[in-house]
Amino acid sequence: MTDTQDLLAQLVELQSQMAFQEDTIAALNEAVADQQREILVLREQLTLLKQRQEEQAAQLDQGGAAANERPPHY
Repeated sequence: MTDTQDLLAQLVELQSQMAFQEDTIAALNEAVADQQREILVLREQLTLLKQRQEEQAAQLDQGGAAANERPPHY
């Protein structure tokens, strides 16, 4: 009977560990999914910032020659 009780105790322990691992995996999966969503948002923001920077650089190139000239009173 002791062997049966030991096996039953081991089975209960394994089931408990498995349930804990399933919860942990689910939590980690959710964390990874959240991070992936955040990465996508950050990539989009980075793309927009890069576009703005390129637009500003183009504007400076177009008006840059006039901005670098000294006013007549110098």
